[in-house]
Amino acid sequence: MKRGRLPLTALRSFEAAGRHLSFSRAAEELFVSQAAISRQIRELETLIGKPLFERLHRKVELTEAGQTLLAQLTASFDDIDRRLSQIVSKPAQSQLTVSVEPSFAGEFLIQRLNSFRERHPDIDISIDAESRLIEFRGHEAEIAIRYGASARSWPRTEAWHLVDVLVTPVLTSALLASGAPLTSPADLRYYTLLHDYNRDGWARWFQAVDLPDLALQRGPLFTDAALAMQAAKLGHGVALGDRILNGADLRAGLLVRPFEMEVPYGSYWLVAADFQRLSQPAKTFADWLFEELRAWPTETKPD
Repeated sequence: MKRGRLPLTALRSFEAAGRHLSFSRAAEELFVSQAAISRQIRELETLIGKPLFERLHRKVELTEAGQTLLAQLTASFDDIDRRLSQIVSKPAQSQLTVSVEPSFAGEFLIQRLNSFRERHPDIDISIDAESRLIEFRGHEAEIAIRYGASARSWPRTEAWHLVDVLVTPVLTSALLASGAPLTSPADLRYYTLLHDYNRDGWARWFQAVDLPDLALQRGPLFTDAALAMQAAKLGHGVALGDRILNGADLRAGLLVRPFEMEVPYGSYWLVAADFQRLSQPAKTFADWLFEELRAWPTETKPD
C-alpha cells in the first residue's frame, strides 16, 4: 500500500484499542466517541480483509493478525513520539517527571529529594504521585516507581528491582499500653486491623505466622497505604508497616513493632519503557535513587 493511502486515523484508533483491549478506553485516550473507534476499526478490517479483534461478551481479544499489527504499530508510534520529543526545543533547565506510588513518594522519596537537588541543581524533578499504570507517552512521566509482585507486573515495559518489602504489625505505643497485651500474633484478635488497597495483606501475614483463621475480613479499608498508616499513627488500630515507608516513624517512636517477625510482601521497582533510551536526567535520577537505597538498610537498622 502506498504511504499516501495509509489509513493513519484508523491505525491510531486500532493501536489504542489493542493496547487497552478496550474500545471505550481507546475513545477516552483519543478524545473521540466509542462509535468512532468501532467504525475506524471496522473500516481497517475491511481494508486488510481480516478481523483484528474477536468480539466476545463484554470484552475483545486480538486475533493473530491483530497481535502482529499491534506490535508493529506500538513500537512505531513510540519511536515517533520519542523522536518528536527530541526535536521539540527544551528549556535550559532540565526537567524530569517521575511517576511514583503515593505512599513511596510521601514517606520515602520526598524526604530525600533535597539531597538530589543539592547534587544536581540543573535538574528539576516533577513528582507525579500516581499508582495507575502509565504508557510512558511524551506527555507522561519518563520513569516510574511502582510496587508489585514481579518485574512482569507492567506489560510492554522494563523493570529494575529497587527493594523488597517486608511487613510487620505497627501501632502507637499509647494504643499498645492501653490495649490487650501483645505477647504473640494471636493477640491481634483483640485489636482493630487497618487495611490498605485490599484485605490481602493481613491475610498473607497471618498465613505466614501459621494463624490463617485470624485473617478476618474486618477493619477499616483505605485506598492508599499512607492513609492506613496515618490512621495507625492516630491510634485507630494496627497497620502493616515496613522499614522503607515507616523507618522514620519507628526511629522517632511514633510507631512501635510489637513483634520482630517480618513477612515478604512484594517489592518496589523502577519502571521505564526502555532503559537504554532514558534521557540523561532520568539516568542521573536512577543512579541517585539506587545510591540512596544502598545506604537505606544502614540507616534503618533497629537500635
